[in-house]
Amino acid sequence: MKVYTKRGDGGETDLAGGGRVAKDDLRVEAYGAVDELNSFVGLALLDCVEDLRPALEAVQRTLFEIGAALATNPEASSSASSPALSGAGASEADVASLEAAIDAADAELAPLRAFVLPGGTRAAAAFHAARTVCRRAERRAVALNRSEEVEASNLRYLNRLSDTCFVWARLENARAGLADIEWTRRGG
Repeated sequence: MKVYTKRGDGGETDLAGGGRVAKDDLRVEAYGAVDELNSFVGLALLDCVEDLRPALEAVQRTLFEIGAALATNPEASSSASSPALSGAGASEADVASLEAAIDAADAELAPLRAFVLPGGTRAAAAFHAARTVCRRAERRAVALNRSEEVEASNLRYLNRLSDTCFVWARLENARAGLADIEWTRRGG
């Protein structure tokens, strides 16, 4: 199988389960943003503390499943869809896992008193970048949900994941002995 097919040269792409849409279709925007997010999670994996690695690897697998669900033509019959790509994406257990990760990280952190500027360690910066890309992926999925149903657990997962990335960024900095860089109004 070749990597290039030339089928997308005219600005359209295939959906899993059949059908073609424009490359700027809301569905393509949504699963593309989830794919981009997964790449940023991969960057965070490069430098994160060892005990976060299993959770991040699970996040990557879940994001791939969410992307596959978003890339699947909603009108395709289940028999036409690839069994490897079928499914709804995130489960409620996946959402609960992120909530547990947030609670565990928060237990190690000083209470949040102000807005925090992104930065600190390389891993913290990567988590902050992943957080902002996650917010974009969530916005794209919400936009798609206005016209075609997106599994509610996928929306909840993306919402929790951005919060998880935020607390993991703070955790990376705290474990490195760096205080949060709090935002203060200029000239004030």
